[in-house]
Amino acid sequence: MRMSIGLSLPAALLAGLVSCAVIAQTAPPGSAEAPSTGPAQTEDISKRHRQTAAELVDGGIKYLLSKRDADGGWSLGGGVAKPAVTAMVLKVLVQQPGYDTKHPAVSKGFNVLLGYRQKNGGIYNPKEGRENYTTAVALMALAAARDQKFQSVVNDAIKYLKGLQIIPGSESPDGEAIKEDDPRVGGVSYGQHGRPDLSNVGMWLEALHEAGVSGDDPHIQRALVFVTKSQNRSESNPQPWAKIGTNDGGFVYAPAVRGSAGTGESKAADPGAVGLRSYGSMTYTGFKSMLYAAVGRKDGRVQAALRWIQRYWRLDSNPNMPAVRSQQGLYYYYHVFAKALRAWGEPVISDAKGSKHNWREELIDALKARVKKDGSWEGDRRWYEADPILSTCYAVLALQEALRK
Repeated sequence: MRMSIGLSLPAALLAGLVSCAVIAQTAPPGSAEAPSTGPAQTEDISKRHRQTAAELVDGGIKYLLSKRDADGGWSLGGGVAKPAVTAMVLKVLVQQPGYDTKHPAVSKGFNVLLGYRQKNGGIYNPKEGRENYTTAVALMALAAARDQKFQSVVNDAIKYLKGLQIIPGSESPDGEAIKEDDPRVGGVSYGQHGRPDLSNVGMWLEALHEAGVSGDDPHIQRALVFVTKSQNRSESNPQPWAKIGTNDGGFVYAPAVRGSAGTGESKAADPGAVGLRSYGSMTYTGFKSMLYAAVGRKDGRVQAALRWIQRYWRLDSNPNMPAVRSQQGLYYYYHVFAKALRAWGEPVISDAKGSKHNWREELIDALKARVKKDGSWEGDRRWYEADPILSTCYAVLALQEALRK
């Protein structure tokens, strides 16, 4: 059965959702790959930073609990994006001690979330679309709960997400079969139809990774091909834009807008520039995606991305976005920053000038400086980060990553 894809869809409601812990089919608790069930006592940060982070997490959770909808779920107001936002908040909760699936708020929240489960294994609101995004973040929350009663739901969601991947033979908008060398191969879009992009692929890949799918799984390896074609690196990326651009090792939003005959896309577009501009949130997404796909640390693609991270190190903005848009996607950036660097496994990163940065402590300081009195965070209007529920989820999830070993 061939899958039909379109050229584009309206912008997603959520941008690059979050990572999760795993349940029975993954590594055992206590192993290097096993999730923590709350803020772990890591020696990589000072006692003062650990205490600050814990206080910020507690404040964020208190705020999120105060914003429940009447049915026990969460949304962006008026029920908008309810399954996705409910899943994000549930993941925040179940990663904290005292909030297992027996907790009343958690139990009720999962009842709301599972009310969106579809016969095909996906978890989404058919009226809203975004089947990939919503199912992936739902899978993350279900896996993070570490409750065996969700295992069949997790298995079905994994199967559904794999089925959304564009493969050779998928049907293009013009009715022709997608060929092996098409830059869209390996990608996924917001739903079953549409233009694939790195934000979608990064979220999709992370959900599968955190649900226990091995990095050498054929679906993940096919996604790696798409990730590679999203990197500003002409040595490994055959796309025309990669050969005329900055070749800086960073990542862009999409390797192709209109298939093999088109150009890529960057959300950090610089009018008049040659090639596409790499930027922080996508570079950290690409970096962690390669690590999840079992690419070696010394691989040229990984090292090029690391050099980009070192060159553009900063936590006051989304790196290398145009100055007037530097705050766009900031909280999503904080989350993928934390997730990627924990996957990298080094507590200290040296920037391009040789200065050393304890990434956990700097992230905690950055989030402390931006927290509001009610325990929430609020970002730029773009990508819905002006909604404090969404930005608070990103912030708390980033802090939880920083507190893990």
